[in-house]
Amino acid sequence: MDKKVNVNTIRAMKNRQRIVMLTAYDYPSSLYADRSGAQIILVGDSLAQVVLGYDNTLSITVEEMLHHTRAAGRGCKRAFLVADMPFGSYHESPVQAFQNACRFLKETPAESVKLEGGVKMAETIRFLVDRAVPVMGHIGLTPQSFHQMGGYRVQGRGEEGLRTLMEDARAVQEAGAYSIVLEGIPARAAGLITSELSIPTIGIGAGLQCDGQVLVTNDLLGLYDQFTPKFVKKYAEIGKAMEEAFKKFYEEVTDGKFPGEEHSYE
Repeated sequence: MDKKVNVNTIRAMKNRQRIVMLTAYDYPSSLYADRSGAQIILVGDSLAQVVLGYDNTLSITVEEMLHHTRAAGRGCKRAFLVADMPFGSYHESPVQAFQNACRFLKETPAESVKLEGGVKMAETIRFLVDRAVPVMGHIGLTPQSFHQMGGYRVQGRGEEGLRTLMEDARAVQEAGAYSIVLEGIPARAAGLITSELSIPTIGIGAGLQCDGQVLVTNDLLGLYDQFTPKFVKKYAEIGKAMEEAFKKFYEEVTDGKFPGEEHSYE
């Protein structure tokens, strides 16, 4: 896919082509994610933990998200760029959400925002969409609500849990979202939701039946080792390679082996 991806491209991929979404938080990660062929690049609030070292996603600010979205936008030329709205930036009212969403669309190259919540956030999603803000939804395990959930727990187990998830998914779709992330839910539930909705679903810890998949890039690359969720597959061990390279540099500098003649000027 060489043409610039837009919101209509994403909608049209439902039942036609699996969607690939990657997170990126800076220029190089966005550049290589864009070159990979991924249709969506998400500047996720996961950067709070995997890049900035916070204990959870709640600590990150709008200003920090704007800064990293601008950086990622410089490397994103073809993919569709989505920015996470951080905790507290859209919860007070639809007007507050619109004001902050406008900042992402005006002050960064972001083409959409993502926010967490189902039925309770439907009014806010509708308010944004009615004012020309493309919205990606997010239900199931919503990390910004982990205190309320009692931790990072799988959501939607049992018939009651499935019913709640389905209500959330329908509400997000009816409010006008163009796609929805399903996180940390049983594969069966994700499959039922995907077949029910007319908008694409993107899974993370939600099984194979979603219309697309996303992973946190730093997890995928083995760059974050504080914890590894069950749903993460590590496609590389970049963290270990970095540590080994840094140790080698330390040893060569300490031993007087670097810089050598080939690295010095006459």
